[in-house]
Amino acid sequence: MIRIRNERETDFRKVEEITRKAFWNIYAPGCNEHYLVHIMRSHKDFLPELDFVIEVDDQIIGNIMYTKAKLVDDSGEEKAILTFGPVCILPEYQRKGYGKKLIGYSFEKAAALGYDVVVIFGNPGNYVGLGFKSCKKYNVCLENGRYPTAMLVKELKPGALDGRRWIYYQSSVFEIDEKEAERFDEGFERWEKKYQSSQEEFYIYSHSFVQ
Repeated sequence: MIRIRNERETDFRKVEEITRKAFWNIYAPGCNEHYLVHIMRSHKDFLPELDFVIEVDDQIIGNIMYTKAKLVDDSGEEKAILTFGPVCILPEYQRKGYGKKLIGYSFEKAAALGYDVVVIFGNPGNYVGLGFKSCKKYNVCLENGRYPTAMLVKELKPGALDGRRWIYYQSSVFEIDEKEAERFDEGFERWEKKYQSSQEEFYIYSHSFVQ
């Protein structure tokens, strides 16, 4: 039985443990995504109504969290949008459609709240099947005018972006204090931090741009 529901306070530690397990050694030796989950819940940009867990047979196997972000055009006009992440599924449940189901459900709820655009940073191979496209196709760039390969855009409402140039600004919650993250991780089971090839793939995506 599959169920998607809002995260409860009693789920907090379990969700942090699942996030840690899902991200450990994937993008860097160790990870800090579980710390991000921990601090995100009390941040002003966090949207608790878009904080979901997915359960299989009454056991939580994954989570998605959203924060407010914004786009600003060349005239200074601002557009309120969303970003999600961390989003995770326990490794033993990955590649079975649970992540797609969780993200799709969250899109429906986000649209019902009036949001029409989501911008994320991720591996394009994981997200183009969900309707995400290169930020360049929507003329959404960073403050420096560049279009990161990993910056992806999804219109929840077709035509929400009209082609004008937009600069993307994400929440300050993503500016993680690495020392605080290390201290937080000390409260979890000790695991080995090591290199694996997925970290090189992440480096390539996170340091490349669309021309």
